[in-house]
Amino acid sequence: QVQVVESGGDSVQAGGSLRLSCVTATYSGHCMGWFRQAPGKEREGVAAINTVDSRTYYADSVKGRFTISQDNAKNTAYLQMNSLLPEDTAMYYCAADLGGCAGRWFRSAEYKYWGQGTQVTVS
Repeated sequence: QVQVVESGGDSVQAGGSLRLSCVTATYSGHCMGWFRQAPGKEREGVAAINTVDSRTYYADSVKGRFTISQDNAKNTAYLQMNSLLPEDTAMYYCAADLGGCAGRWFRSAEYKYWGQGTQVTVS
């Protein structure tokens, strides 16, 4: 079992910023994705990154506000969230799966390994 650990969630005011981190022991060659789930809503893909070539993918709702990046030396993926809106409030999950992200990054069923989530609240 590959452990995935998120951190960085917090409560912020609208317009503020947060940076989420995701560490996993098995990192190289994976697609690392960020998902979120608000109460009563389905889990949705937010962003993803290929650990091999750093190619990134974003949901339309976060383009221009969120940035996914990585530090391969630290086996860590980051989600920088700027200009936060109340509708960004959700539990944010990091997920990992072996292989590239293309064509599948937004489907939660594609990911084998999941973290426990970190809460982001925007008021």
